[in-house]
Amino acid sequence: MSLLPLAGRRVLVTRAAHQAGKLSEGLRALGAEPVEVPVLEIRSPDCCDALDAALFRLAGYDWLILTSANTVRALADRAFALGVAFAQPSGLKVAAVGESTAAEARKAGLTVTFVPESYVAESLVEGLTDNVAGKKMLLARAAVARDVIPDALRAAGAVVDVVDAYRNCMPEAAPEQLRLALAKGIDAATFTSSSSVTHLADAARAAGIAWPFAGVPAVSIGPITSGTLRESGWEPAVEANPSDIPGLIAAVAKVFSKMV
Repeated sequence: MSLLPLAGRRVLVTRAAHQAGKLSEGLRALGAEPVEVPVLEIRSPDCCDALDAALFRLAGYDWLILTSANTVRALADRAFALGVAFAQPSGLKVAAVGESTAAEARKAGLTVTFVPESYVAESLVEGLTDNVAGKKMLLARAAVARDVIPDALRAAGAVVDVVDAYRNCMPEAAPEQLRLALAKGIDAATFTSSSSVTHLADAARAAGIAWPFAGVPAVSIGPITSGTLRESGWEPAVEANPSDIPGLIAAVAKVFSKMV
């Protein structure tokens, strides 16, 4: 009998293809078979005018707020395409939602001033609101993201510019990949963002698959993703704490430890 807690378990991984590795490797190390069905694909915004203008005037901001590693890469890629150095002006402070976002920012040459203890938008806002009155802030994020951060910062007296750094789109192959994955059976489904929930639901509908998946526990990376799951009719079995990839892997193991 295997001592690995996830031995023989097939676990659905819904992250974008270029981001799935860390989660899949961690699940595999515990004996699981990660079943990768990318339901997110990072694309450029429909219009880059606001993003371009912000990159040209970074020195005019007091804070740059980064909401994901994808945001950092999108900013760096767009700056490169424009021929603009993605460098941190001397007066600019950087805040990152989560250590993985902060690590990506440091890799891009940025110095990160603030990372909240809890890797969710509300925690970042709570940590910044005492120091932002009158400050000019640039929030770069995915298109159609929630307005929690800008609304709260404006309420605290900040001047906030919001720019779309990228779009989360569903890959064309996702519905058929999902159909094949479920035909073989899965034992749990992992969710790393609200977009992963909504896009998987869209893929299921496109494939003619009932939502939520009967008998399959949903494992959420954090409270916002859990809320989106509940709104879609799927109660999370476990929520990661902390809200990061190692926490999510531990949460998957917790699901099956309850079944022993």
